[in-house]
Amino acid sequence: MQTADAVQALGALAHEHRLAIYRMLVEQGPEGLAAGVIAERLGCLPSSLTFHLQHLQRGGLIAQRRMGRQMIYAADFSQMNALVGFLTENCCSRAQSACMPGFG
Repeated sequence: MQTADAVQALGALAHEHRLAIYRMLVEQGPEGLAAGVIAERLGCLPSSLTFHLQHLQRGGLIAQRRMGRQMIYAADFSQMNALVGFLTENCCSRAQSACMPGFG
């Protein structure tokens, strides 16, 4: 993952509602949730939900697919793992004891 992509993804998560949506979609797994279900669970207006979902999509964190008349949103787990990998790729390169309790 490139730094610019990580910044965009982290920016997308830097809002209370978007973080809640993303966590909800991660919990749901690859099958995802319909937009209406997300709005109901979050107590969010459809127009506001659309804004937040678009922000998460631009950040590369979620994908959408159409199922009949519904839009289904799901976490993009490969992007989530890439972001976590980006954040931890140099973990403890200078102080291993900080990342590995019990060592050092």
